[in-house]
Amino acid sequence: MKNDWTPFSYIVVNLARQIRPSELAFSGVNSTLPMLACLLAKRAYDFHFTWLNVAGGVEPEPGKVPHSSSDPAIVAGSPAIFANEDFYDLCARGGLDLVFLGCAQVDGRGRTNVSVIGEWRNPKVRLPGGGGAAVMMPTARRVATWRTEHSTRTLVEKLDFVTAAGNLQTVVTPLAVFQKEDGRLALESWNPQVTPDEIVRRTGFKFDANGATPTAPLTARERSALDSLDPAGEFAAEVA
Repeated sequence: MKNDWTPFSYIVVNLARQIRPSELAFSGVNSTLPMLACLLAKRAYDFHFTWLNVAGGVEPEPGKVPHSSSDPAIVAGSPAIFANEDFYDLCARGGLDLVFLGCAQVDGRGRTNVSVIGEWRNPKVRLPGGGGAAVMMPTARRVATWRTEHSTRTLVEKLDFVTAAGNLQTVVTPLAVFQKEDGRLALESWNPQVTPDEIVRRTGFKFDANGATPTAPLTARERSALDSLDPAGEFAAEVA
């Protein structure tokens, strides 16, 4: 099939592709794209995994597509509801296989910043803070993050502040998928609409691109699931 990726489809599908059979996957607060990735994986892939979300939903079956991670629809049909302390406890005990956590900046070592932009004592921007990131990133088996902007101010050589570090394995942007190898993020695949040279220019940290290939195109089932989740293009419109 032709490579007609959009920034929205590229991020959501490549986040969904990180989920493996029989895993427990968790999507956090303000994590609409990973939420959609988990819903897409439920519709497009022929394997079972357990999805938990920050609203407390355990294997929800929403009657409509949730609008955000705070939408009551995200817990509809759940056979159980978890409190936040339950998620943290489960993660600390090694029970979460894949956790989706957002960030403002990520460096080549897979550390993230969601605290401040600029100097700590006099920041240009004060961000929401780590939430559960400092607890979950070191204890989850794998962590994936995403950025809708692929630039040298978001993928950086040096973080303005280190909020969390640990088991971040995957970074997805509209241009590329990075996976950690030997303690550093390496290019796994790139959006065929751009070149590896462009990714180098737009990434603040150095990375290994040996073995990287163009990202496999959307499958028919991924495309169908994505269309069913965003038929009017409302979510896609939010990802420039």
